[in-house]
Amino acid sequence: MPSLSRAESTARGASIAVVSYHVDLNLTTGDERFRSLVTIRFTATGTETFVEVKPATLLAVRLNGVDLDPAALTDNRLPLTGLVEENTLTVEAEMAYTNTGEGMHRFVDPADGETYLYAMSFLDEVQRIFAAFDQPDLKAPVTLSVTAPPHWTVAANAEVAARTAPGRWEFAPTLPISTYLFTLIAGPWHLRRDAHEGVPLGIYCRRSLAEHLDADAEEIFTITKQCLDRFHQLFAERYPFGKYDQAFVPEFNAGAMENPGLVTFRDDYIFRSAVTDTQRESRATTIAHEMAHMWFGDLVTMRWWEDLWLNESFAEYLGTRVTAEATRFDQAWTTFALRRKAGGYAADQRPSTHPVAPEQVPDAAEALLNFDGISYAKGASVLRQLVAWLGDEAFLTGLNDYFSRHRFGNATLTDLLASLGSASGRDLAGWAQVWLRTAQVNTLRVEVALDPEGRYREVAVTQTAPATHPVLRPHRIGVGRYAVDGGADRIEVDLDPRTDGGRTVLAGLTGEPASAVLLPNDGDLTFAKIRLDPASVEAVTLLLPRLADPLPRALLWGEALGAAIDGERPVMAVVELIGAVLPTETEVIIAEDVLAMSRSLVDRYLDPSMRQTALAVIDKTCRQMLDGAAAGSSAQLAAARGLIAATSDAALLTGWLGGREVPQGLAVDTELRWAILGRLVALGTAGGAEIEAEAAADPSAAGAERAARCRAAVADPAAKRAAWEIIVANTELSNRLVEATAAGFWQPEQGELTADYVPRYFADMPTAARLRTPWVAEEVAHLAFPRYAVAQTTREAAAALLARDDLTPGLRRVLIDADDDLRRALVARTALAATNA
Repeated sequence: MPSLSRAESTARGASIAVVSYHVDLNLTTGDERFRSLVTIRFTATGTETFVEVKPATLLAVRLNGVDLDPAALTDNRLPLTGLVEENTLTVEAEMAYTNTGEGMHRFVDPADGETYLYAMSFLDEVQRIFAAFDQPDLKAPVTLSVTAPPHWTVAANAEVAARTAPGRWEFAPTLPISTYLFTLIAGPWHLRRDAHEGVPLGIYCRRSLAEHLDADAEEIFTITKQCLDRFHQLFAERYPFGKYDQAFVPEFNAGAMENPGLVTFRDDYIFRSAVTDTQRESRATTIAHEMAHMWFGDLVTMRWWEDLWLNESFAEYLGTRVTAEATRFDQAWTTFALRRKAGGYAADQRPSTHPVAPEQVPDAAEALLNFDGISYAKGASVLRQLVAWLGDEAFLTGLNDYFSRHRFGNATLTDLLASLGSASGRDLAGWAQVWLRTAQVNTLRVEVALDPEGRYREVAVTQTAPATHPVLRPHRIGVGRYAVDGGADRIEVDLDPRTDGGRTVLAGLTGEPASAVLLPNDGDLTFAKIRLDPASVEAVTLLLPRLADPLPRALLWGEALGAAIDGERPVMAVVELIGAVLPTETEVIIAEDVLAMSRSLVDRYLDPSMRQTALAVIDKTCRQMLDGAAAGSSAQLAAARGLIAATSDAALLTGWLGGREVPQGLAVDTELRWAILGRLVALGTAGGAEIEAEAAADPSAAGAERAARCRAAVADPAAKRAAWEIIVANTELSNRLVEATAAGFWQPEQGELTADYVPRYFADMPTAARLRTPWVAEEVAHLAFPRYAVAQTTREAAAALLARDDLTPGLRRVLIDADDDLRRALVARTALAATNA
């Protein structure tokens, strides 16, 4: 189906205005289809346009009292001619339920057989629910009616206005919203209610998760209230959409979706086993992120997708900020610095990089590709830098002016810059050009010269940019001076390449005694890779255990990991740092992230013999962390997970599954059992029988996903054949089950077993990508890429496939990014081989 282009959107937006949608859905017509009836009132200045709809069967179309031929529908477009100033369009259709997490997703809970529905209209999938002018700048009120089984609960963007008969739900009109924000849920949902400052609150989940939601409902409501209070302090415009419901729904593709009045989350956020504070913080930050969208995206919406950053960058920045300022998770910026920005740095250095705010996005399909670490983490970091430059008062004044001018409408980058410029008295055009309109990341390096007495003769921060994007930027940063005992002092510095040519001398440090570590971007106020001077690198091992503040610890770990990723330092140097320091780390989030981020380096950048040496170090480190952790603590659980992922000690893992020699306080609960079994399967010491026994003991949707991942990881040719067929050909299984299969297929211990599937990926994936919707196809292609086949032949196969002109945009992006990751891994292995020679 054709993707709506920017040019088409602009032309249609200039020729029509939508007055209202009245949507009537009948969800009682069977397990495969539902009935959709929509009446759209709109004005027009021209005589023709088109409306989008993706029906199973288009039943009837009536425009201004005249029946139109349903056969005129081409792909997803229905032409409309003979328009007058005021028009009424009625479209009746049978729509298909989906299993892809888009449109009207239908899910049967394996735990109890109950059926649940939810609507996901993003990015252009409302057409699978009702006919619409599906572009973000044609906002209108939506009035919804639903017929459902009498025992079901139905919720939507707006409040329930009436229950006219059993199973008949009538909802109040929404405020003007974009079509991609329409949602509803329907089924026997479990509901908890509360209220805060006049805003009704609700939390929904499946009945089979009720006990787990009830255990955390107070925490979820508390965080919701704290965030709502903080946003009301920051913004003059109070939350405008009436009720604030949050639904945790099954088989969701994204982390969450900001539908006004009814935010939807993946129900992985309802924890059914013990979790670390890292996971609780992630849930809190996601709640705050989606709430930020009530202003950035819902109240004021981008006009077209090139201004996606007006949604996601602001939600990422404010979600982190509000979580840190308003909830118990006051170290949210530490997590952002180490985890979220790592994804932003990675995305911005790949060949597929793009500006935070590109000049144009040609169509909706291209827009979907930009939901990445650039639009989220880099954009949020750029906003944090802007606040450091403008000051918080001017920043917030500008935002409030922006809301006032464009409330319930649409806006662009130019509109935002006008409000911020007016509030701050600064012309932001030049700033926007280098930070928002140009891609790639700068690197800040510290250069140090000492005199014979060990004092600074000169300290400078140099800024460089890659040759492909040679743009130097202004940065306001902190430079931290750290003594070995953890004592610290920080100065703020403005780096301005227009005056210093990319090399800024810190004159105030001349003659000062040398510090153990000089940390550029201390405080993490800008988006730039940092590199320490050689003496500081040597001192990090001594400093980290003595450094009280977790944010500079996160920055130092990020610097070490980044240098290894870029091939500037050997991966084994990071492994040695882990062995020496990580057992002393008190911030669970840092420990978890370092273990997770280093594993990609160990598994891909090291040859098999060195990999075993590195895993032995990580194994020993995690055992030390486990021995030092308090019973039942987050630290204990994080250490146990790290050990499970790294160890080759099958006897230990089998014992834990059987309840033997389990550390005191460690609950080997459902999720930990699946983690242990997954590792045993990868090692070849467990297989189908053990998986089926575990699946029988956990007959839940999450258990089905864990089992699918384990089955794909079984070290057996028949298991691999069955898994590969699911990945490339099965459209009956849901999105999450196919993705779980793809995630489990490649194991670093199974190189010989899966060698034949490396060329098969490049042969099969173009056809497989067209079997699924773009969102799901891209995720499956990413997960199924042969990431451990680090060889020039793999890169050559990728290059041959990229030379074709018939690839989907999502598959092309996956191949470009995965090939670049392979390039880095090969460079590291080549350098290691040269060193060893």
